[in-house]
Amino acid sequence: MVGPESAQAGRKQSAVVPSAHLAPALDAIGAGGYVVDEQGCILAANSRAAQLLGRTADELVGRDAHDLLHRGPQGQQLPATQCGMRQAFLAGCPAQGGDEYFEHADGSLLPVSWTLTPYDIGDGGTGTLVVFYSSRPAADAGPPREQSAGTLSDFERLALLAETTTQLTSTFDIEEALRRLVGLVLPRLADWAVIDLITERDEVWRTVVAQADGDTVIRHEDFEGPMPPVPEESLMPLSKALRGVSSALADPDTYQGTPDSGITAEQRRLFDSAGIHSAAMVPLRSTRDVLGALTLGRTGKPDSFTVSDLPLLEDIARRAGLALDNARLYQRQRKVAETMQNHLLPQMPRVPGLQMAVRYLPAPDASQVGGDWYDAFTLPDGATALAVGDVVGHDLEAAAGMAQLRNMLRAYAWAQQGPPSRIVDRLDEAIMPITDVTMATLVLARVARTDEGHWQLSWTNAGHPPPLLITRDGLAEYLTGGHGLLLGTGVRTSRPDATVLLPPGSTLVLYTDGLVEKPGHTLDEGLNQLRRHAAALAHRPLPSFTDQLLRRVQPPGLDDVALLALRTPARERGGTAASRGE
Repeated sequence: MVGPESAQAGRKQSAVVPSAHLAPALDAIGAGGYVVDEQGCILAANSRAAQLLGRTADELVGRDAHDLLHRGPQGQQLPATQCGMRQAFLAGCPAQGGDEYFEHADGSLLPVSWTLTPYDIGDGGTGTLVVFYSSRPAADAGPPREQSAGTLSDFERLALLAETTTQLTSTFDIEEALRRLVGLVLPRLADWAVIDLITERDEVWRTVVAQADGDTVIRHEDFEGPMPPVPEESLMPLSKALRGVSSALADPDTYQGTPDSGITAEQRRLFDSAGIHSAAMVPLRSTRDVLGALTLGRTGKPDSFTVSDLPLLEDIARRAGLALDNARLYQRQRKVAETMQNHLLPQMPRVPGLQMAVRYLPAPDASQVGGDWYDAFTLPDGATALAVGDVVGHDLEAAAGMAQLRNMLRAYAWAQQGPPSRIVDRLDEAIMPITDVTMATLVLARVARTDEGHWQLSWTNAGHPPPLLITRDGLAEYLTGGHGLLLGTGVRTSRPDATVLLPPGSTLVLYTDGLVEKPGHTLDEGLNQLRRHAAALAHRPLPSFTDQLLRRVQPPGLDDVALLALRTPARERGGTAASRGE
């Protein structure tokens, strides 16, 4: 296969650890399959590959695939420069081939056909999926599959399964997974594809009805929507598939009699309208439950589905079921995290003379949602407290820690009369003994009117990105004063405060690091980009300012983002607050 030069041949690389999420996808492949990293070392292999090669998965993992397996027709070591698989691997593009040889554990040669494709191995890494089929399998590999007339060849099956695995396991979006599934089976296997999914309330929803028109896929939304319940005792093909009983074939004669249920009537309506002469229905299963059913129908294709086609369709459905289950779990986790986060984030107070706008962007990855927050509330002396912070961690625990920290900050700010530094000092003393928060960053600010009618900002910064102040004329500067240690270090030092008068019509921006930190860029580059865009938008109304700022900066989405913007009035009125009756 592929890999480093022969100096590394046979060397076990202890740093290579199989990714846990690879195993379910590989085990669903009906042929031999393994995944290699960017150096060509095997990360994971399925049981079929182990059987065909006469080795255990543990004996394969960590080895250089090319040096361990690939041989010439006489059993000789194949130079890397003569390896077609290696060239395709280095090019990073899908490829396939045949009439090549892998070495069995007993030293014999195994003739193989293969296909490889780039594969997302998680955590931002990219590997390569290799799927191979042998025309002369090992004795314990099980009997070869029966092949029916008009179906795909064994090699075409192999390529389809590899493509299915790659496409369906590389997205956590349900709609995108369904779109890819339809594209895989139409028009290659059928003229029509129907996907019925079971909702969390055990109701059936006809989610996709699609028809192949040449290379174009047409959605028939008039057939989509809610379906009648699945009868427990029905022997009709779709009902059995939706209960997970078995796969089945159907033709127009299947639906000639009186329908035994509403769902059978709907299936007959589809057959009659589409002119389907042959169909196959297979369950979509997760590791825990039945998720739905896939129906493939033929109208223009003359061949009918046969029993020998069902193993391939079940293999495809098995991969689809795993992908849909993972997508559902991901979206459920994301919804819980976002709901929790949104309930924890507060409403902004109304402060005469000041405008405030807040935005929260959850990270696309559900596991990254949780620790960023903003807050604003009125203090006993009439001043307004502003806070933006980030709890270390990116999960529901971080969201819970954020809630603890925010509530404690409110309590201390209300009870402690004094500058922001005194409140944050008190918070830092309490964070370790009475919260689950390990570390956090925070800016706490206080905005109040002076006797001369100006707006004054006082703040302290506990290891957080600096606030940004933009005048109405577009001059922007970072407020770097008041900077101290982040919370939770256990180090007790005197925290500084800083104070500045906010010019009329100026905009203050407090934000979390997800707005300015981007892979491949320095923090200074992110801060400069934020400053330039904020300065250019200084004339916009505050809601437009915040929306356009997020759109132009384009946070990379690796972390959630909390943003709080405050704007002072364009004109300041003279006199004291008391003389104006405020």
